[in-house]
Amino acid sequence: MAARFRGSGHVLRLIEYMDVGTTNGWRLDEVVPAAEIIALIGGQWPLEPLPASYPGEVATRYRYRDGAGEIGVIASVTQPFCRSCTRARLSAEGTLYTCLFAGSGHDLRAMLRGGVSDQALREQIAAIWTMRSDRYSELRTRATGRTPKVEMSHIGG
Repeated sequence: MAARFRGSGHVLRLIEYMDVGTTNGWRLDEVVPAAEIIALIGGQWPLEPLPASYPGEVATRYRYRDGAGEIGVIASVTQPFCRSCTRARLSAEGTLYTCLFAGSGHDLRAMLRGGVSDQALREQIAAIWTMRSDRYSELRTRATGRTPKVEMSHIGG
């Protein structure tokens, strides 16, 4: 994939195999660490790190030293970023999930259908986010892979 997109103007993003949901048969020993991915690609085409483009960016970015573009790697398994995560997900049913690995979420649909004001909705979402304690990736073990989680196909990645 790196060879295909190198020099194409497209930025390739690679992600460590994650245990999202419960149906993908994830095993920790099948994860290819981001460091190994970068070493493999960098061994073929030398890379240098780039600074984050914005606060909370989940990909660690690299540029090809010869100027042929950039790649990024998301290392949520080997380098979890729970504490700096800025992403929430809203399902089509109106459930707000504060973590990709959440087992449950917060019902916003009932509030919306109940005619809540925009201000009250903002305050509720802020309260949910402020009180969140999601640290799944930081606590991940072989056993957490069996923890019930929402399927990524249900809430988007």
